[in-house]
Amino acid sequence: VKEVVDYCIDNNMYAIINIHWDGGWLEENPTYDKQVEVNKKQKALWEQIAVYFRDYDEHLLFAGTNEVHANYNTPSAENIEVQQSYNQTFINAVRSTGGKNTWRNLIVQSYNTNIDYAVNYMKMPTDPTANRIMAEVHYYDPYDFTLAEENTIFLWGKDFSGAGVSTWGQEDWADTQFGKIKTNFVDKGIPVILGEYAATLRASLSTADYANHVKARNYYLNYITKVAVQNGLVPVYWDNGPTGDKASGLFNRTTGEQVHIDAINAIISAGK
Repeated sequence: VKEVVDYCIDNNMYAIINIHWDGGWLEENPTYDKQVEVNKKQKALWEQIAVYFRDYDEHLLFAGTNEVHANYNTPSAENIEVQQSYNQTFINAVRSTGGKNTWRNLIVQSYNTNIDYAVNYMKMPTDPTANRIMAEVHYYDPYDFTLAEENTIFLWGKDFSGAGVSTWGQEDWADTQFGKIKTNFVDKGIPVILGEYAATLRASLSTADYANHVKARNYYLNYITKVAVQNGLVPVYWDNGPTGDKASGLFNRTTGEQVHIDAINAIISAGK
């Protein structure tokens, strides 16, 4: 982890250390019966991580959890209470280690990193240091276009209609969702990280469908990046490594080659 963080720091970039998945011990257990056990481990891990990186400056941020959820339905009061206790434990653990961790920027997540659950349920943790916490959400709408295994939905946006286009989650939906985050968080002085967004590549489509899919995918990446920036969020693309069918990788991790230059340009150009 230190090696990767140092790559970023040495190149005047920012790095985020987070806890993602790790077998689901935290991510899948926002329940009373697991709360004490999970918080004990959460506290121990973040105290050790924070001590190890205590002398790093503001180029290093910590993110406490990931997509914590019992299921993909509306959370119960129990789910929200327990999930938010994991955020509070993270804040307490990092701040207790002192040094630059006293003021380090920390990132906490909404339930399942869902925008609507952020708006409806999220309460920011208590922090002894003012104005040093950011909220995090993810965005994969519409799911049938961005992540579903089936190739049924492979088009998105104003240039396409009919077969291959999802019945929801188009531009107006994105505008509304990111507008909610701006109103409820950004405009209230709470910075927000869009910690994940992507659209899986459907390389197994027929030649004609694939050409339109690439066009739609690049438009999606450009549009979501742009609407996020316009609403004050910091977008972080989810490159999951592989660059072929059913993957969202953009770079060859071994050679550094830009495999999908068109997608990279679609993202970068949105911020100009």
